[in-house]
Amino acid sequence: MLTPGQLPELLPEELETYAWQLDLPGFSEVAQRKLKAASVLVSRVGGVGGLVALQLAAAGVGRLILASGGVLQPSDLNRQLLQTHDHIGQPRIENILRRIQALNPRISLQGHPENISDTNAEQLVGQADIVVDAAPLFTERFALNRAAVRLRRPMVECAMYAWEARITTLTPPASGCLACLYPEAPPDWTRKFPVLGAVSGTVACLAATEVVKLITGTGAPLANTLLSMDLASMQFRRFSWKRNPLCAVCGTAS
Repeated sequence: MLTPGQLPELLPEELETYAWQLDLPGFSEVAQRKLKAASVLVSRVGGVGGLVALQLAAAGVGRLILASGGVLQPSDLNRQLLQTHDHIGQPRIENILRRIQALNPRISLQGHPENISDTNAEQLVGQADIVVDAAPLFTERFALNRAAVRLRRPMVECAMYAWEARITTLTPPASGCLACLYPEAPPDWTRKFPVLGAVSGTVACLAATEVVKLITGTGAPLANTLLSMDLASMQFRRFSWKRNPLCAVCGTAS
């Protein structure tokens, strides 16, 4: 962890840009400088991850590493708010980088036009201070989790389905990992599922808030706590959970 003397200074235009959040209780110019010094990896920059990345750019996180493959489809546009209709058929990552850089030209962006896998997970996680998992498939989520545990990187885990969303923050060995919560992928989980963009955006904003708290040391992250929400009924519930000492990824026998 960098000491205050090692943190990058804020430029006058940065002080002006972030003036309103510098007034947050418990926040400070040092907290903003911590954001500027931080690197965050976002896995899948779609309906959830795209808004996470946009909010982190707006907050002033200094470097974003964005991994998202494929080309834009018409069916993406109800939730992937970094995209535009005229980009259909083009690689998603191109528009993602362009739109985020337009919002905050002072941050560093690194785009990877591929999804997370066992082949690239460790290399990408190793470049980040914090990881955000917004991948739709458990094969990607598990690969990211294994790399985050090996490299001791905190991971904000967020997902949604229809009207429901869940989020937790994984900080092994202080907390459990994704494999503690889901030893195996749910059998009925598929690539295509019902999505309302506003539900994606809700959990995305919560995930971005978790990242800011982790970087700056403000607030209380959701470690060992799963926040579950049903936005159809507006019911929010918190569930405590613990690390599984026999977990195949983060347990004592792993």
